[in-house]
Amino acid sequence: MRDENTPILGLILAGGLSRRMGGTPKFSARIGGVSLIERVISLVRDQCGALAINPYEATAETQAAFAGIGLPLVADAVLGHAGPLAGVLAGLDYAWQKGLSHVLSVPCDCPFLPADLAARLRAASLETRDGLACAASGGRIHPVVALWPTRLREDLRRALIDQGLRKVGQFQHGYDMASVEWNFRKRDPFFNINTPDDLLRAQDLLAPNEDED
Repeated sequence: MRDENTPILGLILAGGLSRRMGGTPKFSARIGGVSLIERVISLVRDQCGALAINPYEATAETQAAFAGIGLPLVADAVLGHAGPLAGVLAGLDYAWQKGLSHVLSVPCDCPFLPADLAARLRAASLETRDGLACAASGGRIHPVVALWPTRLREDLRRALIDQGLRKVGQFQHGYDMASVEWNFRKRDPFFNINTPDDLLRAQDLLAPNEDED
């Protein structure tokens, strides 16, 4: 059955340890007076039927950190800081419970995501056998910026728990996956922030972008 008209879940991955940010959680870092996670939410909200945030765990402290955002928290399905695949699995389980066909995973540290992200990944996924698609730019694939069909959730669970798999790309390479390239001249739409210097660079990149003219 084709599911191109079924709403998808936008899952914002926010379970990283932010070691290179000097102890400041990346999701709360600000550019242009707006936190990274608030910016990501504003970019993907209109592209998805529902949104959720994936922290590593849903402790009282974590819940308090995200309390003002007003989105459901979907904690990692596998404990032990198993990486973004654990967050994706949690999102797939949540989406399946809500009757949604796909999950669009995006990291909380990509403040320039394109407005046509979900649409282009969805269109490309329909041409694949497994319904999986991920973004690329500058000739480089971004495995965590991807559209995942919920029917892959049990495969992913086995890979995480039974095989101990942790690399997103390694799991994806076992499936028929589309790669969708975004061209740019000035600002990579998948620029991500890992360090304080990256944050300063992102601030500079907030200026009007010729790629969006």
